[in-house]
Amino acid sequence: MGEGVISGVMSSHIDVPSGEVSRNGGTRSGDAPARTSDRGAATRGALLAAARDVFCESGFAQAAVTDIVAKAGASVGSLYHHFNGKADLYLTLFEEFQGDQQERTRQAVNAVREAGETDPMRLFIAGAGAYLNGCIEERDVARLFISGDGPPGFDRVMRQRLNKWARRNAALFHTPDGGVDEALVMVLTGAMAGAVSEISLMDDEDAARRLADEITGIVGTIRNPRTEQR
Repeated sequence: MGEGVISGVMSSHIDVPSGEVSRNGGTRSGDAPARTSDRGAATRGALLAAARDVFCESGFAQAAVTDIVAKAGASVGSLYHHFNGKADLYLTLFEEFQGDQQERTRQAVNAVREAGETDPMRLFIAGAGAYLNGCIEERDVARLFISGDGPPGFDRVMRQRLNKWARRNAALFHTPDGGVDEALVMVLTGAMAGAVSEISLMDDEDAARRLADEITGIVGTIRNPRTEQR
């Protein structure tokens, strides 16, 4: 369900190259940037891991920056060095989760393509199944993003992500006249959005996998009678 970064929201840390002036006015030796970069990456990773745990346990609204930095063994200053704040942490986690999901989907679709599959619906089901499997494997974070407890405007981000996924799906389903079967894409996208919500909320992993299999089986039977008649 989506690639890319939400423009204007994500923050990044850029280390000063060797010999350039640092923020405190001094210069860095030739091997300092690598060490700084390693430390910065480790701190950033620790903050994201801590934020994930705290968000999943307390929810976004109740999560405190002080709890996140304490769990990460970092400082408030280091958090604001790498991120714009609590919302930025949340959105970065969302982007990382979606990136992992995109890769799962890509690998699944490519695998069935390489096996000789060309039917659009079977390709769609392969990708959808991989996405649902990712939601099961990471139910804690998947549940976090569908809980409704996110930063202001996150519902818009979710809609944008769903629209991007729908546009990619559209590339699979063409009409005989060379257009796109938009009605079918909308139905499939809506069905999968509902499936993601239900499966992510299930505590029993085996039951979640059974439901995912049943849903993809049903979704695979959906057709648009109007375009098929043509």
